[in-house]
Amino acid sequence: MGKISTQNKTLFFNFSSLTVLQISNYLFPLITFPYLVRVLGPEKYGLVNFAAALVMYFSMLTDYGFNISGTQIISLVRDNKRELKKIFWSIFFVKAILFTLSIFIFLPLVFLIGKFSADSVFYLVSFLTVFGTVLFPQWFFQGLEKMHYITLVNIGVKSLWAVSVFVFISHPNDALKLVLLNSISFILIGLLGFTIAIVNFGLRFYLPKISEIKEQFIKGWYVFLSTVSISLYTNSNIFILGLFTNNEVVGYFAGADKIRMAIQGIFNNAGQSIFPHVSRLFKESFNKAIGFLKRYLKIIIFTAGVVTVFSFLFANELTLLLLGQKYVASIGIFKVLIFLPLLIALSNIYGVQIMLNTGHKKEFTKIVFLAGVLNIVLALILVPYLQAIGTAIAVLTAEFFVTTAMWGFVKRKSIL
Repeated sequence: MGKISTQNKTLFFNFSSLTVLQISNYLFPLITFPYLVRVLGPEKYGLVNFAAALVMYFSMLTDYGFNISGTQIISLVRDNKRELKKIFWSIFFVKAILFTLSIFIFLPLVFLIGKFSADSVFYLVSFLTVFGTVLFPQWFFQGLEKMHYITLVNIGVKSLWAVSVFVFISHPNDALKLVLLNSISFILIGLLGFTIAIVNFGLRFYLPKISEIKEQFIKGWYVFLSTVSISLYTNSNIFILGLFTNNEVVGYFAGADKIRMAIQGIFNNAGQSIFPHVSRLFKESFNKAIGFLKRYLKIIIFTAGVVTVFSFLFANELTLLLLGQKYVASIGIFKVLIFLPLLIALSNIYGVQIMLNTGHKKEFTKIVFLAGVLNIVLALILVPYLQAIGTAIAVLTAEFFVTTAMWGFVKRKSIL
């Protein structure tokens, strides 16, 4: 009972830490987001988000799925300091190698393709965020269930960022300053997180062997493929939309999607909190893990369902309140996107929590890859005719496929 009680306390503490973090993620955008979309306008706001969409591919490459695979590995060796040090530095070296590769891909892309070279400075400054994500060991803190470090670092830096937004951003021409502020905040978060991990957990420098680096490449491969596939129906939507339309249309979609992501963050927070706990439960007892997830599933269906219905019914008021009258075109987009948080919360349970923890990484990756292809095909067909609404329909269809496919797989295997 003492062990269970301790585990429950740890889970509650980590959930509370991420909840505070999520509240801050709502609070700062709640303060700055309505201001930024109004000050920058749809066109400049669209450019900022289009640049971020391009850079996100490189963040995804350097992350290599470690926020899932690394978290799982760390959670299983958390009491072995020697192994912790080896894994920490091995993963960091993998990320450093991938960052170097990213630079050699990104620079020719920006300077040789007209679509990007026209605003090359935006893309170059935005790329600095990748360096920050390379440094920040979120996977390490999540694996140890020490989420309060993530929370403290993020809240501290984002507070400074929020103040800076009001000080330095007051005109559409200040869009580049916003990109610079974003990049600086990512780098600061990365440096602080990296330093805290090394100092507080005694992770003195260790030069990993080639075999250890190779091992992390192999362990993270299937999760990386799944994150690439997920990007095909998340990040790629803004990118494709920007290629076929213009920055203003991207701004309408990005505004609606930001509201959707804020709502979805509630459930992402819960999924991140329970993942290391569920990983350990599966290792200890299959029945305990499944029992826990059944209870969690009921909570998610109820809460996400209520939030979805409420957001849909008040979509007009919510969208105009947060975005302003210039973004009337975002209302219809938001009404389509609002169903995503419920679907993604469910796919997280069936996919991340169950399939990955029961050794079905290949099947998980296959489902997500097929969804990515489906999304790309639909986007290419719909965007030229329906523009932003077409993008929203494409991503919603892809996510519906993911959720139903993962649910079907788990049911066929009689896991849940």
